[in-house]
Amino acid sequence: MSEVVSLDTPLPLLYRSGGLVAVHKPAGVSVQQEGLLPQLAHQLAVPRLWLVHRLDRVTSGVLLLAEDAAAAAALGQRFAHGRIRKTYWAVAEGKPAKKQGWIKGDMAKARRGAWKLLRSLEQPAVTYFDSRSLGPGLRFYRLNPTTGKTHQLRVALKSLGCPILGDTLYGARAADRVYLHAARTELEWQGQALCIQTPPPPPWPADWQEVEA
Repeated sequence: MSEVVSLDTPLPLLYRSGGLVAVHKPAGVSVQQEGLLPQLAHQLAVPRLWLVHRLDRVTSGVLLLAEDAAAAAALGQRFAHGRIRKTYWAVAEGKPAKKQGWIKGDMAKARRGAWKLLRSLEQPAVTYFDSRSLGPGLRFYRLNPTTGKTHQLRVALKSLGCPILGDTLYGARAADRVYLHAARTELEWQGQALCIQTPPPPPWPADWQEVEA
């Protein structure tokens, strides 16, 4: 997907309490898109919002924001200390080098805005994954990153020899979207254990959505 999706309709609100806001970001919307945060602030009737983490433009799913500086700082600390668990879903073609396990390595810039995974482990990107077959030549992946590097999950699956379906930047065949979705975010907030989740919208087929269950 090369086009930026316009924000003509409000983003679905998944959670809002104590300064924490979670919305469903559609694929094709950049979190750095001019006007995104002001439009969301207008949607929620607040003066401004703080972006506390990022999703790639091609990725859909749970996006966290803060309504004030204190909430932004608290969420930043949770991210920094690994106290926010994120689960992504992906679909890819081909047979991976392994079906589950850890993917670790430093990341370096490559060509055309892409990144590559290195063998060194000085400041590595770290992801745990498992996968299962969706049928001949197609697999579902559940990905749990413990770091938040640029393009981390896209590079991780590329390193397995199975770039995410639709991710032509990393060598996959073109599709109607890049099949990467931030399905679930878990954290403690206001003394509560939260699990904020959202299923991927069409064109993600319904039978793919049911695989994880």
